[in-house]
Amino acid sequence: MFRWTGAALAAAIMALPLMVRAMRLSIDAVDRRLEQAAETLGASRMRVFATITLPLALPGLLAGAVLGFARSLGEFGATITFVSNIPGETRTLPIAIYSALQVPGSEDAVTRLSLIAVALSLAALMVSEGLTRRSAQGKSSHVV
Repeated sequence: MFRWTGAALAAAIMALPLMVRAMRLSIDAVDRRLEQAAETLGASRMRVFATITLPLALPGLLAGAVLGFARSLGEFGATITFVSNIPGETRTLPIAIYSALQVPGSEDAVTRLSLIAVALSLAALMVSEGLTRRSAQGKSSHVV
């Protein structure tokens, strides 16, 4: 608590459900026939996971990680509750915006910080969408 590691942990815990959901859907979308074929050829479960499941699910796993990162960028409640607002130690982007809103005449700083937050969110969304599309294209090319 009251350290940057606590802020990172609070943000990660709040982003975990979104990230896990996207990753689970990606792994579930892998064609089980490919895994079964590898097992019939003598591959162990770990080898099947490492050589078939993981590479096919990787774009979705990365998309989930990016979505989790984007979600954690906007985390306010858990961060302010568990690690407070210590400048230079636990201050995150949403807390910096909130703090700047409390100071009269800081509209320029609030605008800059908000534009940074929007730019980071849009960049994360674009990366996630690109990875999701790449994943969908890769799955359509596999025929058993």
